[in-house]
Order: sequence, then C-alpha cells, then structure tokens
Amino acid sequence: MKLSYVALVGLSSMMMFSCVVSKKKLADCAKANHRLDSTYTVLQTDYNNCREQRSADKARIQALEDQLAFFKTNNNQILGQMKDMSIITGTQAESIKKSLDNIGVKDAYIKDLQTAMNRKDSMNMALVINLKSAVGNLDDKDINIKVEKGVVYVDISDKMLFKSGSYDVTDQAAEVLGKVAMVLTSRPDIEFLVEGHTDNVHFERGVLEDNWDLSVKRATSVVRILQDKYHVPPGRMTAAGRGEYVPVASNDTKEGQAANRRTRIVIIPQLDQFFKLLEKPNN
Repeated sequence: MKLSYVALVGLSSMMMFSCVVSKKKLADCAKANHRLDSTYTVLQTDYNNCREQRSADKARIQALEDQLAFFKTNNNQILGQMKDMSIITGTQAESIKKSLDNIGVKDAYIKDLQTAMNRKDSMNMALVINLKSAVGNLDDKDINIKVEKGVVYVDISDKMLFKSGSYDVTDQAAEVLGKVAMVLTSRPDIEFLVEGHTDNVHFERGVLEDNWDLSVKRATSVVRILQDKYHVPPGRMTAAGRGEYVPVASNDTKEGQAANRRTRIVIIPQLDQFFKLLEKPNN
C-alpha cells in the first residue's frame, strides 16, 4: 500500500512538470505566432505598396510612350512642312523674318509700357502718402486725397479756404495750402490743375454773375497763394472753374451741397512719357 502511494505521488509530480513544460511551449508558440503575424502584415503592406508603385510606373511609362509617339508624329509633320517651305521665295522668307522681328519689338514695347505704368503708379502712391502725411492732422471730411484711374486728386472743402459766397482766402486756408505746396514743390517734375467747384445754388454778387465766375475766382485765388506765398512756379499750375456741373454728391441735401463746394487740385499725368513709348515701334 505504501509503495502504491509513493508511485502515485511520483506520477503526479511528473504530470505537473509536464503541464508546466506544455504551458511554456504554448506561450513560446504564441509569441512566435505573433511575430509571424506582424511579419506577415509588414510583408503584405510592402507587397501592396509594390503593386501600387508598379501600377504608377506602368502609367508613367505609358504616358512617356504616348508623348514620344506624339513628338515623333509632330516631328514628321514639321519635316513635311519644312519640305514644303523649300519652295518659299527669298522675298517671302524676308517678309516672315520681318514679321517675327516686329513681334519681338512689340513684345518689348508692351513690357516697357507696363514698366512705365507700374513706375507711374508707384510714384503716384508715394505722392499720396506724402500729401496725407503733410496734412495728416486735418479732418478727413474737410480734405480728401485719392487716386482714380492713375490721377491724384486733392479735394479741399470751401469752408477751409473761403468764407461763404467769397473768393478771399482765409488764414486757415493759407496754412492748409502751405502743407500741400511743400509736397508739390518737392516734386518739380509734376504739373497740376486747380479747379473751383460750387453747389447748384444760384450766386450773383458784384462783378460775379454766377457760379462759373465764383468757381474761377476761387481757383485763381488759390493759385496766387501758391505762387506768391509759397513760391510754386506758375508755369506748373493751371487755374480752372467747373461751376456746379461736376458734383460729387446730390445737391438735394445741405450735406451734399457742402461736399460739392470744394477746391480740387489735380495732379496732371506726364503723358509725354507715354507718347514717347508709343513712338518706339516706328523708330
């Protein structure tokens, strides 16, 4: 009986050891299987990438072959045209050459014109910045500086320059015009037009018969101040009256009438530069 017990204990130990060994092997197999799965996933991804790359390469090769076929066909056409051109006379060949030369000249002319326009726009913008800097402490409602279609305009309301119904320049006007003159005299290459504008209220006083007279007298008063007090060369200035006929707002309201009563300084574009460019192709 004792012997059987000992044998049973030994057998149990062997079975337990066998179970431990089997679990270890199972764990090792599981790890190996996981590694294989990971490797398989990587290989499968690489395989798919290779297939996609191969398809892309085939498409690229096909595109290059199509281009090559096109160039071959085009080249044959050009060779055929060159054979046909062998019958062109010397006069015709010279005419073709002149046409090509003219195309080159016109292209250069367009580039020069574009460069001149860009330069003019840059100079106008610099002028606007200088003017706004000079009169920067003034109310924007009373003085407005802008660029439209390549032309610089300076609008000054009449209440800053004249008393109501008068063309005598006020002390405040002299200060404003002095700031504008400072910028204008720093640019001796430009000329400008001084325009007088009124509202549509009928005006008649003394020698002034209507708004035409009033607008002209206001323009000449401003020109005289610029010439006599701030030494702007008179040859650079033109005085003109526009009366009530170029309004910037409706005359149906007091605000609109006030906006229309103004003196406008127009910086005249240097058109001679563009006329010179227009003459280039004929030289």
